[in-house]
Amino acid sequence: MKITVVGTGYVGLVAGACFAETGNDVLCVDVDAAKIEGLRQNRLPIHEPGLEPLVIRNQRDGRLEFTTDVGAAIERSDVILIAVGTPPGEDGSADLQHVLDVARSIGRHMDRPKLVVTKSTVPVGTAERVRAEICKHTKTAFHVAANPEFLKEGAAVEDFMKPDRVVIGVDSPDAAEVMGQLYAPFVRTGNPIIFMDLASAEMTKYAANAMLATRISLMNQFARLCDAVGADVTLVRRGIGSDRRIGPAFLFPGPGYGGSCFPKDVKALIHTGDTHGVSLDVLQAVEAANERQKRVLFDKLERRLGPALHGATVGVWGLAFKAETDDVRESPALVLIEQLLAARVQVRVHDPAAVASARRQLGDRVTYAKNAYDAVQGAAALAIVTEWLEYRNPDFDRMKGLMMRPLIVDARNLYDPPRMAKLGFIYESIGRPVACASS
Repeated sequence: MKITVVGTGYVGLVAGACFAETGNDVLCVDVDAAKIEGLRQNRLPIHEPGLEPLVIRNQRDGRLEFTTDVGAAIERSDVILIAVGTPPGEDGSADLQHVLDVARSIGRHMDRPKLVVTKSTVPVGTAERVRAEICKHTKTAFHVAANPEFLKEGAAVEDFMKPDRVVIGVDSPDAAEVMGQLYAPFVRTGNPIIFMDLASAEMTKYAANAMLATRISLMNQFARLCDAVGADVTLVRRGIGSDRRIGPAFLFPGPGYGGSCFPKDVKALIHTGDTHGVSLDVLQAVEAANERQKRVLFDKLERRLGPALHGATVGVWGLAFKAETDDVRESPALVLIEQLLAARVQVRVHDPAAVASARRQLGDRVTYAKNAYDAVQGAAALAIVTEWLEYRNPDFDRMKGLMMRPLIVDARNLYDPPRMAKLGFIYESIGRPVACASS
């Protein structure tokens, strides 16, 4: 099948590489000439496990190409996936400018019947707006589909190749047949392709992300209450997660959600509700709870260090919003760092993948450590924000020797509190009793 993917961000690049991996002829398009040239040289603009080998192999074998020529790519293909960004506007609504720009280009280059698929995360009704925009520029018949992605950054390739389900909104049996053929290689183990109308498919994407964001924020609220009443959120999580109606997934407390999806999708869904006269009060509370959660680590450091925080050095492990990605969009780590800098703290940071991304926002206001241990040199405290594997079993004796004070504030609950106390640390995590070294 000849496929064009417009947009080479997380969604577009992963989709293009994975469709090429299953034998399709894929052309990925982007207006950023530097990005396209880098991709042609197998230099990826994002850090995503397993993606680079797919790009290298499928370029080598001729199934995957990159271009800036949108018109020629549209004319060459039978299926066109729109995977451009939909950043949030000031009112929280999704900005569809780039999506509709692509629709106009498709209409102008519609030389034969094609299937146009919205892959970007878009509000309900966008597929019909795309159809209307294309129709302004062509009389050629075409079909429209809505195919939202459910990829987790850090596991996007695996999620695409082995999806829990594939959701596809279609406007005709012909569109359903083409999309079914396209996704057949990915659902051979029996996970479903769920066909539905266009509006329901668009709504499903937002509803899924809003549900996950709600679970995260609710567990973070439970963790704050556990801190206040002396309960252990780890035990609470096990107790409620064993209920089959609830399940164990997404019940780990943390520093608040970030990234490119949850924050903007929650905002966009609230805006959609307001537009249609439906107040999504629960999601408004989720958003407010998440913003408060991003300030929990600073509050713990300020309470623990008091006036000594000002002028001190604090190490920060983790800059990405989650492990296995270099994405720092809406990262809780950046919120913490800005608070520390405002308190005149010297900040030393480390991250295995996200330093370059973070530097674009932080500049030279922080010290970028060569390794995790360099980040705690002379530190009055260490704050752990991202759950990278290399942080899970460090050399605690070495850390203790490097730090001015053996204080760790851990937003990911990586370590066992009694063990940390025995090792001589003051260890404060999220929703669990504080561990203090015996004198």
